Amino acid sequence: MSERTTHPLLREVASVVAPEPPPPASLAPAVAPQVEEKVSPSTAPPDVEADAARYRRRVLLTLSAVVLALLLYWASGYFFAYTDDAYVTSDFVNVAPYISGRIVSLNVVDNQTVKRGELLATIDPTPFQLALNERQAKKTEAEAQLAVDRDTIAATQAQREDAAAKERLASDNVRRATPITSAGFYSRQGLDTLTAKEQEAKAALADAESAIAQAQQTLALHQTTVAAISAEIAYLQWQLDQTKLLAPTDGTITQLTLRVGDQAVVNEPLIGLVDAHAWRIYANYKESVIRHMKVGHTAWVWLDTYPWHMHRATIQGIARGISRQQGERKLLPYVAPTTDWIRLERRFPVTLVLQEQNPDIVLHMGSDARTLLFY
Repeated sequence: MSERTTHPLLREVASVVAPEPPPPASLAPAVAPQVEEKVSPSTAPPDVEADAARYRRRVLLTLSAVVLALLLYWASGYFFAYTDDAYVTSDFVNVAPYISGRIVSLNVVDNQTVKRGELLATIDPTPFQLALNERQAKKTEAEAQLAVDRDTIAATQAQREDAAAKERLASDNVRRATPITSAGFYSRQGLDTLTAKEQEAKAALADAESAIAQAQQTLALHQTTVAAISAEIAYLQWQLDQTKLLAPTDGTITQLTLRVGDQAVVNEPLIGLVDAHAWRIYANYKESVIRHMKVGHTAWVWLDTYPWHMHRATIQGIARGISRQQGERKLLPYVAPTTDWIRLERRFPVTLVLQEQNPDIVLHMGSDARTLLFY
């Protein structure tokens, strides 16, 4: 095939295969793409502006409320003080014996209310009674010896009187015989005899006086013995009286573990007693508010054992010091400066006493309380 015939054929094939050209833009469907237009704030809808204003107002109100609350909390310390770190307490009396011995009777039960002087328990009195009887017998013997000593003194005094009479007689004889002998009417031998009798009478008088002094010393010694025995008897009688354990004050028996047959030891507590007349409330207040408090100020107490009722109280005392080191019980109270791992401001105990306590209210040592003070 020649070139002349080939070119017309190729043109025909190209015309058949070639696609139709796209229609002009003017004939295309007018579908515009959706484009979001940015609205300027000046042309925003009224609802959006109102929501923004309300949001700003809520934020400002919240911040104002927080600031106001902080100011009120700070200023409240100048008008009143409140604490829930308070508790009820009283004097706890440890009843301990003055003597040792076996418990033979127990006259109370746990949580029993007792009056002062009421019998709590009894220690075996037999050893003390036997010792007392022995010393009383010794005293009787010593007192009998005193009677003998007094009789001896009376006898020696009679002997002294006799010796004194003889001494006076002998002295008179010598006095009368001396001038007669000098005149020659009485012999020298007779005068010497009278002089010798005078000396014997004086010696007898001195012996009698010495015997009286010795008898008086013996009497004084025996009187001292009687006094010592009397003192022993008084001590033994006191020990015998101490076999009865009496309540030292009105109160309630607490945690009674004593039983008949137990061994009582000197000064070892046997019975615990909560004093019925020493009730008070210990309230721990922050150091920043105690400067406003004065003894005698009125306080209000909420007892957790009697909720929803405020009790009137009075400040009895404010602690002047606390211990900063925790340890055994000391003369200075220790108040823990932390709670739940939070470091707190130092607090000082304030003692409150209830006024006109209702007899129907039963206080419990260690129970929680809350206190409120107005300056």
